[in-house]
Amino acid sequence: MESQSLFSGFCSNSITPLYRNPQNPLSSSPPSLSYPCFNQSKYQVSFENQYFLSSQRLRSVRRLLCKNSVEKVSNLVSEKEGSKSWVKRKRLAVFVSGGGSNFRSINQACIEGSVNGDVVVLVTNKHACGGSQYARDKGIPVILFPKTKDEPDGLSPDDLVKVLREFEVDFILLAGYLKLIPAELIRAYSRSIFNIHPSLLPSFGGKGYYGMKVHKAVIASGARYSGATIHFVDEHYDTGRILAQKIVPVLANDTAEELAARVLREEHKLYVEVTAALCEDRIVWREDGVPLIQSKENPELQHLRFVI
Repeated sequence: MESQSLFSGFCSNSITPLYRNPQNPLSSSPPSLSYPCFNQSKYQVSFENQYFLSSQRLRSVRRLLCKNSVEKVSNLVSEKEGSKSWVKRKRLAVFVSGGGSNFRSINQACIEGSVNGDVVVLVTNKHACGGSQYARDKGIPVILFPKTKDEPDGLSPDDLVKVLREFEVDFILLAGYLKLIPAELIRAYSRSIFNIHPSLLPSFGGKGYYGMKVHKAVIASGARYSGATIHFVDEHYDTGRILAQKIVPVLANDTAEELAARVLREEHKLYVEVTAALCEDRIVWREDGVPLIQSKENPELQHLRFVI
């Protein structure tokens, strides 16, 4: 089955997306590729082809976005009014396997304007999960990945990369996605894939540590603190560079469910804050390879990665 037949969800017929060359994100000369959108009825899915803008039209649009300012060779659309600079809105892909509560909080923050980005596509390994239904209700396209016995219509890793490129995705946010991310995707989106984990990594992380299993292990260990960790994704479970953490106390008589609820509330806040920093280009790398978040008010300052 071709990759275009593996979409699930919604794509407005009134939208003609811009294309960015995967090898050169700043290129204004896209190839003549068709973009598959579809309308889903109860009984069938029908496809309609839409086409990318011509290079001449794309250059015109970019000039309008710049509003006659000088376009810099960067991700910034520079527009001077006093001392302000505006950063191009980022395009986000979110991966979920369950209810997608972090996905919902991020999407809501995008809608309200506290995050300078938009969730343009949802990827899931379970077409019927709560996160997928929420995305469909909000008009966000849904993609199945990977292809499995239970989900035979899932994409291959190469097709997934191709589709995300067509959606012009800038960052990938894992929000309760339980499958290992393939090497093809990590290579294609170097330093652009993030995950949130419900403990203070590197403790209580790795294969098999997910959901309620994490919180039960924390309580059984006698640990006084747990929390949430946002980290870059590599080819292993929960071993990528840590970007931000939020500390949550473990109370003497906590159940796993009580601890999970307390950690989840902080996850929602932390993921939105980090996503906002990503979309404002405020992630910097120390010389030793440690990522830090610049202060929004004073870019010369860098936040501690622990948030208490």
